[in-house]
Amino acid sequence: MIHSQHRDGLSLLTIDRPDKANALTAAMLRELRAGGDAARDSGARALILTGTGRIFSAGADLDEARAGLATAPEWEDLSAALAALPCLTIAALNGTLAGGAFGMALACDIRLAVPEARFFYPVMRLGFLPQASDPARLVALVGTSRARMILMGGARIEAPEALAWGLVDRIHPAPELAVAARALATDALAANAAHVAAIKAMTR
Repeated sequence: MIHSQHRDGLSLLTIDRPDKANALTAAMLRELRAGGDAARDSGARALILTGTGRIFSAGADLDEARAGLATAPEWEDLSAALAALPCLTIAALNGTLAGGAFGMALACDIRLAVPEARFFYPVMRLGFLPQASDPARLVALVGTSRARMILMGGARIEAPEALAWGLVDRIHPAPELAVAARALATDALAANAAHVAAIKAMTR
C-alpha cells in the first residue's frame, strides 16, 4: 500500500489505499519511514510524497486507531525523519488531508494541493493530543490563532483558504499536480546533493 521509487536523484513515495481513503496503518507508517530512509541513503536531491485517488490521507486506520495507533510513536518518527532529510521535500496533496496525516505534510518543505482538498485535524474532538512537533510547524506556517482554529476549534479549511493562510503553497488541478511537483524538483535534481543540502540548511 506504499510505493517507493528512487531513481536519478528523485524519490517518490505514494500512499496507495484509495478504497480506504488512504488511511494509514502502523505498517504503512513504517514503510513510509523506510522510504524516507532509502531516499536519504540513495543521495536523493528531491522527494515527492503523494497519494492515489481523491484523498491524500484520512489519517489513522480506524480499526488500528482504536487499538492504539492514534497515539503511537510511528507518527512522530515518520515526521521527524522527513523533516531531517537533506533533500527538497514536496507534498503533492492529491486530496483531503486529515488527522495524523497532517504531520508528514507539515514536515515537508513545500505543499501543493488540488482545488478540492480540505484540511482538518480533529484532535480536540477525538480526545487526542497532536503529534509533538505538529503544533510548532503549523504555527510557523499559519500563525498561532489559525493553528488553534484547526487544532482546537476543529476548523475545516478549504484549499483556497489554506493557500491564503500559507498552509499550502500552490493549488493545481489534479491532472497537473504531479507535473507541478516534478517541475519544482527540477533545479534540485540538476544540482549535487551537497549543494541541495547546504541551501536547505541555510533556510532552516
